[in-house]
Amino acid sequence: QVQLLESGGGLVQAGGSLRLSCAFSGMISSINALAWYRQAPENSRELVASITHAGTTNLKDSVKGRFTISRDNAKNTVYLQMNSLKPEDTAVYICNANAYSDLFGPDYDYWGQGTQVTVSS
Repeated sequence: QVQLLESGGGLVQAGGSLRLSCAFSGMISSINALAWYRQAPENSRELVASITHAGTTNLKDSVKGRFTISRDNAKNTVYLQMNSLKPEDTAVYICNANAYSDLFGPDYDYWGQGTQVTVSS
């Protein structure tokens, strides 16, 4: 299993910055990719950014140029640096690990509890 623990959310004014952190533990060697999702009230969960085991990153179009995803293997932590925040970025941000599971197969999603990000206008 993989455990995920997010931190770094909060309230920020439009144009401000936040850095989210997700510490991962457990069967780290089984992780295929790490990602950040977000879910706003009455909206479905959406992928914001991902980073593969090889370090390849992918960003949602609406956050390109503003958000950066990175990974520190020494600290077993994945980060989401968010700059130039907009009110529409307000959501619960949830860390995800896609990993091999003996029980569920090669492509299983683990989820953190989420951290609230609120951007005021």
